[in-house]
Amino acid sequence: MAISKGRWVGPIWDTHIHLDLQARGLSAAQDFSNAGGTHICLVHKPTFSTGLPDTIERVDVAYRKTLDLADQVRRKIGLDVRVVLGPHPVVWEKQIHTLGMENSTQLHLDSVELALNYCAEGKAVALGEVGRPHYSVSEEIWSAANTQLETVMRMASQASVPIQLHVEDNGAQTNVELANICDRAGLSRSCAVHHYASANVSDTFTHGLSSSVSMAKNSVSDLLKTFRHCTTTWTMETDYLDDPNRPGAVLGPKTVPKRTQQLVDELLQVLTQNEAEELLMHVHSIWPSRLYGEIDP
Repeated sequence: MAISKGRWVGPIWDTHIHLDLQARGLSAAQDFSNAGGTHICLVHKPTFSTGLPDTIERVDVAYRKTLDLADQVRRKIGLDVRVVLGPHPVVWEKQIHTLGMENSTQLHLDSVELALNYCAEGKAVALGEVGRPHYSVSEEIWSAANTQLETVMRMASQASVPIQLHVEDNGAQTNVELANICDRAGLSRSCAVHHYASANVSDTFTHGLSSSVSMAKNSVSDLLKTFRHCTTTWTMETDYLDDPNRPGAVLGPKTVPKRTQQLVDELLQVLTQNEAEELLMHVHSIWPSRLYGEIDP
């Protein structure tokens, strides 16, 4: 029984969280665990504050730090940790202005290939976060970003690896465009996870993409309006940055466990306990396991 006395006692999975040993690091992971969290997707975080890696060797050093951090969280906190590695699209855009378009793009694609190699070795489970800038850029950069994203999706499809997408927030139109790029690249839409996604998980909004829903204040009420109209997968995330320069951004590590209990309360008003348990088991175990599989610690 995963709901006991009105509380969810099953697995709780934050599918997009960053940690940083230079910030709260393990104590943030401990907060998540203490609140009832059991699983995380630890997503590689760019080093904007300390300088971006400008060679593939330096990218590899950064990736290895994320993998080492994951091992520490497993050993010291006891969480199930799945690592998501990849080059952030904002890094690519910033490095266009320092390395040039050609060199920045080549480094980005080499970084994708390196991340996919770690996935093939079982050390990472997904590519991300990749995508396109979430802010206004020139037409030249926007066109290059979309061309590059299609290449990245094709590489992920050929490697049979899911991706977590960092993109702009332009409602359903963004999802339409991403779905079309998936189709051209041969990547299943369900293997393209829209990170920091809206809590509108209806098919008419997602267009078949998977959603890693940002569990902000109104997310539970929005999920209740749309979850019956979803035929793909959705999970929960904080996108906690663990940035020493921005403490608390974006959502705190306790948020997903707290929102899960809030969702239980609301679901039991409209579903039987068995139905609520089935839905939450999909959200916190079946769907993320389908995407991110199993890895050896």
